[in-house]
Amino acid sequence: MSIFHRPADGIVGDVIPFYWQGQYHAFYLKAPLPPRREGAFHSPWAHLVSSDLAHWEEWPEAIGPGGPGDPDEISCFTGSVIEKDGLFYMFYTGFAGRDKPQTVCLATSEDLRSWHKDPRNPLIVADPRWYEAIDWRDPFPFWNEEAGEYWMLLAARELEGPDNRRGCLALMTSPDLLEWTVQPPFWAPRLYYTHECPDLFRHNGQWVLVYSTFSERNITHFRVSDSLAGPWLAPHNDGFDGRAYYAAKTAGDGRRRFVFAWDPTREGDQDSGGWEWGGDMVVHEVTDDLGVKPVPALLERFNEPRATGLEPLCGTWDTVNGAHRSAFDDGYSAARLGELPHTASLGASIRCDPQTRSCGLLLRVDEALEKYYQVRWEPQAGRIVFDRWPRPGDEPFMLERPLNDCEQLDLRVLVEGSVVVVYANDEVALTCRMYDHVTGAWGLFVNEGQATFSNLSCAAG
Repeated sequence: MSIFHRPADGIVGDVIPFYWQGQYHAFYLKAPLPPRREGAFHSPWAHLVSSDLAHWEEWPEAIGPGGPGDPDEISCFTGSVIEKDGLFYMFYTGFAGRDKPQTVCLATSEDLRSWHKDPRNPLIVADPRWYEAIDWRDPFPFWNEEAGEYWMLLAARELEGPDNRRGCLALMTSPDLLEWTVQPPFWAPRLYYTHECPDLFRHNGQWVLVYSTFSERNITHFRVSDSLAGPWLAPHNDGFDGRAYYAAKTAGDGRRRFVFAWDPTREGDQDSGGWEWGGDMVVHEVTDDLGVKPVPALLERFNEPRATGLEPLCGTWDTVNGAHRSAFDDGYSAARLGELPHTASLGASIRCDPQTRSCGLLLRVDEALEKYYQVRWEPQAGRIVFDRWPRPGDEPFMLERPLNDCEQLDLRVLVEGSVVVVYANDEVALTCRMYDHVTGAWGLFVNEGQATFSNLSCAAG
């Protein structure tokens, strides 16, 4: 069983998580294997179930596209699941073609396994007083205790304004999940083209609003507010992950919350290939301060420890009490630690001089130090970076995440095939891909400065 789920006959698109009675249900848009330039078109809702978010059972397909003339003739796009009085309601986006309006459709189930589409579909259409009809998708219903009714958020667009800034979250209200009234926008900040896959949850007394955008780049943002009326303010770090983690939605059991998304593949399975729609499912646990960390049960699957012997490649290295240190204020030091398994969990604690240009971990590094990937900490820039060598010219491979000032960086890196997920100080995550270099060791490096590496660990899964 894989660490980061991907079906044998397809890829994982938008994940729709739902928690019920000790189990997480991860519905997701399932798209075919490459070539697949049509993205989510013709994709059904596949269905996974897990009690620990590390071991998944595949259940039967939940819903699929309808027949000719149906509102979901081409695809059943993203939505959400909610329970009321023992009945489960699946609200999803009906898509019948590029030139046809998107609509909100409904399917129901008594057991989360067998789903039946509502004969009244489509249930909700865009109100032309406020919204465009083409972008009307990704419904997210929830019970508003204060208002005493159900609310639904929807990715939508206003009728007027700069074309790339009309994105808003539409609002619908209902007494019973069946009869809905379209309202003026819930939030219309004039920030993006649209706000895909909205999600909302309570966290430490505040509301957290999650949405994904593609106006500048594909990324999931979140905003926080003391009230559903706003204002929705951006924290210093307003994302759970980076460019290679999209359409994130959350679910929780009342004590802990987790965020689910997909790590996109690259065209041609090459580092230089363009990002594609869909890939492998990656799940993070949300921390108290809205950072992210690994799922605990997932770490337990890496149960084959591997030796970590230091093999210097350049520069001078010292080892004291199991910690490795290099100081080269005007040069570069690197060392290998042992072969990197196909599926692996790596751990390291790094302390460096504040003036150090960069330091970090090497992945799949060869003996000649000519090919590798790297997780690079740049303390002066306040960021971590995932990059590769060689990287010709201005190739857009590098991914980065902001990082708070810290004296020590604790890294956990999870690898499975081309998927790599970096966790830094249980604060930020950086999900990436590495295709071109498929073998090699893992190692350490220091660039123009001094750094000490301790608590080094490698375990295969």
